Amino acid sequence: MSGSTFGNIFKITTWGESHGKGLGVVIDGCPAGIPLCEEDIQRDMDRRKPGQSRFTTQRSEADKIEIMSGVFEGKTTGTPISLMVLNTDQRSRDYSAICDIYRPGHADYGFETKYGFRDYRGGGRSSARETLARVAAGAVARKILTQLGICVDAYTVSVNDIMIDRNNFDLNERFNNPVVMPDKNAAERAAELLDKAIKSLDSVGGVIECKVTGLPAGIGEPVFDKLDASLGRAIFSIGAVKGVEFGVGFEAAKLFGSQNNDPFFSENGEIKKRTNNSGGVLGGISDGSELILKAAFKPTPSISQPQYTVNNKNENTQIEIKGRHDPIVVPRAVIVVEAMTAITLVDLLLMNMSAKIENVKKIYNK
Repeated sequence: MSGSTFGNIFKITTWGESHGKGLGVVIDGCPAGIPLCEEDIQRDMDRRKPGQSRFTTQRSEADKIEIMSGVFEGKTTGTPISLMVLNTDQRSRDYSAICDIYRPGHADYGFETKYGFRDYRGGGRSSARETLARVAAGAVARKILTQLGICVDAYTVSVNDIMIDRNNFDLNERFNNPVVMPDKNAAERAAELLDKAIKSLDSVGGVIECKVTGLPAGIGEPVFDKLDASLGRAIFSIGAVKGVEFGVGFEAAKLFGSQNNDPFFSENGEIKKRTNNSGGVLGGISDGSELILKAAFKPTPSISQPQYTVNNKNENTQIEIKGRHDPIVVPRAVIVVEAMTAITLVDLLLMNMSAKIENVKKIYNK
């Protein structure tokens, strides 16, 4: 199977299945000398792990990370970093009834058509559990960004049709509620909606916003490896993502050029913008302002309501999905969006080091 590797210089390869022995990631191209321990990674793993609220799957996994290679005496060595998590609470029997049935909204049919078979235990390689490997790699990338003064913060801006009020925005509040919203009032209304969805054996979608501060101008390539194109590919690779936009995004199609353009001005020798409709990206390259992206997530496809479908004998049938599933993926996906953003930025930052001969001279001129 190809397609499990992401990145050019800072490169990650994830491995493992939802109901296999474990999952993990190998990071290649990480610079040597970065302080790193398992606790640094575990903090982000704990934000993703299941069973933390009534709105997440009750699968009981500690998701304890182990560093298998690439770190010596508390610092990265420049060699491949291998990170692993063992699965401890698989219930493969929950999926035996659907081994020959294609679940609506899942990758079952496409996967079996492509490979001639599928791992029906929780989706196998297509399971959202694969994202724990990305979160582990993202924690390493975040260690690099922190040394450069770059911060990546994501949060839920909407659950179904319940939006946060920007006037009530409090970034710290996201850690105080189960839907990870930076608005206490909106979070309470979202929780009520989710309780109703659970009682109806249904699920809900939502939107995550991610902000990057401290990113310098000049990051990203002007053609195929544009900053927004690279981030778009990274975010779209997260299961359940159905849309990505930067700045005002699709709303830009409704504006005139005079409204959409962000005027530049100079202040204390620094070039700034009066607005940020571009979301911090112009021509595929960062413009030095805050980078803002949004990702739309569809409702969790695993619901317990009866649904029409077919089996692998082309027979019409019905299905009621059993097992332990998130009624909404958004809260646990927040840290995944941060991780993929951080991984992409580190890769582009390392690529950017060779953009000017002056940068090369700084390293090799004596």
